[in-house]
Amino acid sequence: MVTTTDQQPQTLSLEEFLQQQETKPATEFFYGNLTQKPMPTGKHSRLQSRLAREIDQRTEESEIALALTELRCTFGGRSLVPDIAVIRWENLPWDEDETIGDRFEQCPDWVIEILSPQQPQHLVMEKILFCLQHGTMLGWLIDPYVESVTVFKKDQAPTLHLSTPLPDTQDLALPMLDGLEDWQLYAKDLFGWLKRSTR
Repeated sequence: MVTTTDQQPQTLSLEEFLQQQETKPATEFFYGNLTQKPMPTGKHSRLQSRLAREIDQRTEESEIALALTELRCTFGGRSLVPDIAVIRWENLPWDEDETIGDRFEQCPDWVIEILSPQQPQHLVMEKILFCLQHGTMLGWLIDPYVESVTVFKKDQAPTLHLSTPLPDTQDLALPMLDGLEDWQLYAKDLFGWLKRSTR
């Protein structure tokens, strides 16, 4: 997620930016600007934590991928912090002691962004498209307020998945990263996690 509030003229290089102390919420570097992400809301935090957990339950033990929240990804002259970055196992950075590395200097394999209130959708969409241009295979843009998921795939037109499908439209499962095709997750299931009765 990104926001245009409090933007200041950028005088730092990318290398200088990366040497600065991290902010909370995180600050992203792109197109010569420093942009601080908005503070997550309840809906945002719930979807972020639950979705990351659901992905890891299906990918970690079999060493398919890891879902990492708020991971700084630096590539293509930008430094971005997706809400969820899903990294295939073979692309994860490992330190000499076989612990996961701190620096990730390539695009995520699957990028997931969750809109916050009053957040410009086109800026978040541009961030996903930038990732796709640099090698990301799958992108989700989740809007919890209209209960929609816009799915982006490399070299394909975006598709829209609604919690309540439009008349005369087929309710399709959300496209998944390779290796997760057996996971049938629908938009209505994802947004059902926001309900009090979800267990």
